[in-house]
Amino acid sequence: MNSTITAVGGLEVGHHTDWEHGTGCTVFICRQGAVGGVDVRGGSPGTRETDLLRPVRRVERVHAVVLSGGSAFGLDAASGVVEYLAGLGIGFRVGPAMVPPIVVPIVPAAILFDLGLLSSKVRPGAAEGRAACLAAGTWPMQEGSVGAGTGATVAKARGIEAAVKSGIGSAAMQFPDGPVVAAAVAVNAYGGVFDYRSGLLIAGPRRGEGLGFDDPVALALGDGASPQAATEGITDGTPLENTTIGVIATDAVLNKEEANYLAAVSHDGLALAVRPCHTVFDGDTMFALATGASSLRVDLTRLGVAAVEVTAQAVLRAVHTATELGGVPTVSEVAHG
Repeated sequence: MNSTITAVGGLEVGHHTDWEHGTGCTVFICRQGAVGGVDVRGGSPGTRETDLLRPVRRVERVHAVVLSGGSAFGLDAASGVVEYLAGLGIGFRVGPAMVPPIVVPIVPAAILFDLGLLSSKVRPGAAEGRAACLAAGTWPMQEGSVGAGTGATVAKARGIEAAVKSGIGSAAMQFPDGPVVAAAVAVNAYGGVFDYRSGLLIAGPRRGEGLGFDDPVALALGDGASPQAATEGITDGTPLENTTIGVIATDAVLNKEEANYLAAVSHDGLALAVRPCHTVFDGDTMFALATGASSLRVDLTRLGVAAVEVTAQAVLRAVHTATELGGVPTVSEVAHG
């Protein structure tokens, strides 16, 4: 059974992963188009084409979404996706009637900061975006330290030296009457990760004296968290960006306003699992895609509840499936020494 975001009909996912340089990108392709939405929060976002997704804008359907490492440089990965889709004739038809028609693929994107984990000179660009497209398919999405999650880390209240390795995770659920709701989230958070069902801390700043984690919320509320730690290694004083980015998708039929609602409520799932969430050091962004492949409608409240659940589950999957990179250990490595 596919329990990842590719369980949503009409959606393909592909990764480009660069373990040598600690970065990568992930593309979510909707060849038939999908109704799109977005919700951007936190103080340090890096995005492309997000204004186009808001209600009352002319374009309703998007053809792909890109999540990428590389900070602002990584937005270039979307250009490769645009060229790839345009070459297949996939996109928004524009200009005079011609054969073949002129198409402009609509490809929103968001980035996270992974510069310096292994390298700050190599980041995803157009070639890497195209490579992710060529790797895309409907099989279960690979999770962990791949694609946009390759260089992702969490729990950075004390800087990267006490951080824990993360990645990209996914989760899906299906309603008894048919529609599927799923999420994929690349978790690169300033905050730690909690199991939202038990309340237990899964990943926090590592303790210097031994095994285990400190509570990032307690650190933020006390005097143990130093905002300066987030700028360590950056000479101009700019805060190290810690951004959680993702996609919430469904094969239910939604309009643009409903897709934007789904994107907004999915942030509740982030806040359940990531604490503190939406800080000034984060640029948390969630996209929504409604492919309509099931031809079914579902009560928006039920859909929102499911979106929160799968988003929170995807955050946990991102941490539990991660692998060590750049000297940053995983949750299991910290727990077992």
